[in-house]
Amino acid sequence: MNPQEEDRAVAKVIDRLAEKFPESPRVRIEQAVHEQQEALAGNPVRDYVPVLIEHAAKDRLRSLASS
Repeated sequence: MNPQEEDRAVAKVIDRLAEKFPESPRVRIEQAVHEQQEALAGNPVRDYVPVLIEHAAKDRLRSLASS
């Protein structure tokens, strides 16, 4: 996955999470996604990074929603 494809995939992750968590401000969703993206930045295999980002960000948003 090249960087442009990854950026598009991450943008779609943000959109999906915004639909799944309508009570969360979009800026919070973007922050959670970008934090996960930074955490995975050093991984040489990039194909699954958007899926991993979505999973981790979803867990974080659920945690924030329940607190």
